[in-house]
Amino acid sequence: MVETTKGEYRSGHDPRTLRDALGCFATGVTVVTCLDPDGKPAGLTVNSFTSVSLDPPLLLVCLAKSALSTAALIEAEHFAVNVLQTGQRPASIRFSTRDEDRFGTTRWSCGEAGAPILEESLGVFECDRHAVHEAGDHHILVGQVVKASFDARLDPLLYFRGSYRRLHFD
Repeated sequence: MVETTKGEYRSGHDPRTLRDALGCFATGVTVVTCLDPDGKPAGLTVNSFTSVSLDPPLLLVCLAKSALSTAALIEAEHFAVNVLQTGQRPASIRFSTRDEDRFGTTRWSCGEAGAPILEESLGVFECDRHAVHEAGDHHILVGQVVKASFDARLDPLLYFRGSYRRLHFD
C-alpha cells in the first residue's frame, strides 16, 4: 500500500484540509498585546503577522473573532507585536489558551505608549492602531509602527505543520 503524501483542498471540502495546506507555510510566532479599557494587560498568540508598507510603516495581524483578547486589541489605540524567540515557547502556549491570567508568570513591562512588552522577545513592534477590517471569522488589525526593537543574537520561534520548530543551519 502506498502512503499518500500530497493533499488537496477544493472549495467545499473540509476546513481541516485547508488548515493542513496553510500549515505548509512556516511562520514566526508572535504575542500581540495591549491594555484593555480598564488598564489591564490583554494579549494572544498570533502567527498571522506581516509587514504591509515601509512608507508609512505598517504591519498587520489577523485576530480570531472568537479569541478572548480580540475585542480589547481592536479597540486599543496602541498595541505591541512581540516576536517570540525559541526560549519563549511557554509564553506562546500560555497566550494561546483561554487562561485568564496570561501575564501572571510572564515577565513584561509597559512600552512607550503603554502596551505590554514581553521581556526577552526577539523583536517588538510598538504600534498605533491604523485600521481594522473584517475578514470572515477574523479581524485584520493594521498598525502603524512607532517603534521597533530587536535582538539579532536570538533565534525565532517557528511554527510549521502544527508543531514548533527551530532553524537548522548547515
